[in-house]
Amino acid sequence: MLTILWVVLGILGGIVALVVLWLLFAWVLGLFVSKTKEYRTRNKFYCWVFNVSLFAALMIARVKVHVEGEEKLPKDVKFLMVSNHVSNFDSLATSKAFVKYKIGVISKPSNFKVPFFGRMTRRCCYYPIDRENARNAVKTINLAADVIKNDQSSILVYPEGTRNKSAKGLLPFHNSVFKVAQKAACPIVVITVRNSETVHKRTPFKRSHVYVKVLEVISAEEAVTRTADTGARVEALMRADEEAWLASKEVQS
Repeated sequence: MLTILWVVLGILGGIVALVVLWLLFAWVLGLFVSKTKEYRTRNKFYCWVFNVSLFAALMIARVKVHVEGEEKLPKDVKFLMVSNHVSNFDSLATSKAFVKYKIGVISKPSNFKVPFFGRMTRRCCYYPIDRENARNAVKTINLAADVIKNDQSSILVYPEGTRNKSAKGLLPFHNSVFKVAQKAACPIVVITVRNSETVHKRTPFKRSHVYVKVLEVISAEEAVTRTADTGARVEALMRADEEAWLASKEVQS
């Protein structure tokens, strides 16, 4: 019995050591990433390290990501992806769901200060947006459009601008984000993420199921309409999906 205990402790100690070494490795890599430079190309190595870390984190957190409608995604062009936003796990689940599509993220500046991996994401076409400064926000929108046009990365953005902590309905949209699609002349992929708000309550003792669904792809030709009209269309799609989601939960209960 004592031998088995030592074996278990040895395995756990080895896992902890590997995690510590990996975090140290990620920290060192982050030192080579500028906090201010605008990276316009994806670095395959940094993205590989980030994706391995992402997959490991979701596995440890016992998060299972379910994807519906992936067949709708454009296969030959980069795109703007828009989603509802209820949890810090949203972008992690979406990145896991669509890892092969090389998707960067427009996010709040504080996310780039996350220890070990915040700076690294800059090399994967992740960009901070300053919503308090209109001029800086426009710069980020233009940068994202250029990255899409140059076929470097698709971009995920949250029109609500911040998390909807109630996890119900939608916050008012910042329709300016749809200018990315206008400037890049690219399609808009509309998705929703459901159940991610429950992850922090269940991790790591219970498995969590997060559902990522592709609702519709708005063509590049349609995306050039007024941003307010595009926003209304996207909002209607997301609200209809929420109604269907809530109805399905009532049936299950």
